[in-house]
Amino acid sequence: MRKGKGNAIAEHSVVERSEHLSTALDVGGPELEQESAGAAREVLGRVGERWAIAGGRTVVALAGATGSGKSSLFNALTGEDVSAISPRRPTTAEAGAAVWGDEDAAELLDWLGVATRHHVTMTEDNAGLDGLVLVDLPDVDSRELRHRVEADRILERADVFVWVADPQKYADARLHDDYLRPLRHHDAVMLVVLNQVDRIREEGGVEQIAADLRRLVQADGAGEHDIIATSARTQQGIPELRDRIGEVVGARNAAEARLVADLRSSADRVRERGTAGETPELGQEADHRLHQALTVASGVPVVLDAVDRDYRRRAAARTGWPFTRWVAGLRPDPLRRLRLGDDSPGEAGIAPSDVRAVLGRSSLPSPTPAARANVQLATRRLGEDVGGQLPQRWADAVLEAASPPEDTLADALDQAIVGVPLRTRTPFWWSVLGMLQLLFAATAVVGLLWLVLLVVLGWLQLPVDAPFWGPVPIPLALLVGGVLAGLLLALIGRLAAGVGAARRRRHVQQVLDDAIDEVSYRHVRKPVMTVLDRHEKTRTLLDQAAA
Repeated sequence: MRKGKGNAIAEHSVVERSEHLSTALDVGGPELEQESAGAAREVLGRVGERWAIAGGRTVVALAGATGSGKSSLFNALTGEDVSAISPRRPTTAEAGAAVWGDEDAAELLDWLGVATRHHVTMTEDNAGLDGLVLVDLPDVDSRELRHRVEADRILERADVFVWVADPQKYADARLHDDYLRPLRHHDAVMLVVLNQVDRIREEGGVEQIAADLRRLVQADGAGEHDIIATSARTQQGIPELRDRIGEVVGARNAAEARLVADLRSSADRVRERGTAGETPELGQEADHRLHQALTVASGVPVVLDAVDRDYRRRAAARTGWPFTRWVAGLRPDPLRRLRLGDDSPGEAGIAPSDVRAVLGRSSLPSPTPAARANVQLATRRLGEDVGGQLPQRWADAVLEAASPPEDTLADALDQAIVGVPLRTRTPFWWSVLGMLQLLFAATAVVGLLWLVLLVVLGWLQLPVDAPFWGPVPIPLALLVGGVLAGLLLALIGRLAAGVGAARRRRHVQQVLDDAIDEVSYRHVRKPVMTVLDRHEKTRTLLDQAAA
């Protein structure tokens, strides 16, 4: 094939389409319909082989049903009795080729698998056929299986098809259903011949049958063609057919056009069977359901309750009445019990993180069977909602991607919870209230000791007068005032702790939501999106190959 400047566009088209189709098959992988994908790989192999054969030869195959007169037409075009003709059918058992011109066609004919070869003597009448390799095929509807296999094999490799029909079998279903209908992209490399028109005796019969044949070919999706009416016996239409073939051969681009058509047809077939439909998007509703299910299954409500109680407990220990703070200290640390929050070593020098490093998990309670079932249901619904619009293989891949192993998801959720900081620095108001509580406690103690001293001195009948603040003795005022102020401040601290605990709970909930969303993305949404991206990329590549 000549690959000079004149057909650089065709070369680019063939190579680029081949790359697009090959990449699409690799990207789509097992999710593509395997029959069409396998056929496409065979086409890619043939395209590569044909494109690698140098030269300017054009292979034109005469194909048709039994009795259509292909061999007679073949002899009429060559001008010699090259192909055997016999009333006993089928006559042609193996393909034979006639070659015009001096360019060596051995490599091409070897690739075609045509052993019978005839070199046509070039004359002034057939000079326009220089470069033609005309192949006479066995009947496409032969009773002999090997004849049909031989015809199909060469048809897969020929550059141009000349479909030969006769007035009796021009509407044969095998010709139209098995050959013409699949060639909707090959109209540029097809000629349609109505042969043996000398047998039509009715006036206007040739035109009527030719029009009907044209209609049938168009209905097959094989394009609009001018039907060439021929008769090998009377030579009617033979010059026109020879000229049409000469035009195709002279253009030197039939091979490229055939390869492009094969690539487009293969890409179309793979796309229709394996990537039909638009690539869906991941719906927010399904994602929200999954997030809620993961939140419950990961024990977030338990953690949030522990954060709330921990904040209140610590606030009471810092801002409560000093004489009752020890009661709060007796309460267990809710976060430490879950191996969350504070990571300081205990009495044995072992920190919660050391325990998690060995166990690999926190002490959060395992999800209930209902929570586990809810997660499985949410992941499955997400996969079904997204993949329901795709072909079955892609839908199965989406569902599998959306359903990670249960233990993997549970461990990821637990590690996500463990990694979230549940405590922040001590609020400043805790220190202020704590200092005030110490001051009020000291005031009460001073008042109490002062009153005790006065009682002791009075018992010893020592003359001591207590100072008064108005009508109230100052020691009593210090005692009662310190106690009341401390209790009031503790109440204020408890109310403030409730507000702070709610704020802390909301903050931790947001951080936990982000952590769970990351787990959801990494273990569910990302795998699903990867499948969807592959589907979209495959569709795009197939569209480019079929354009």
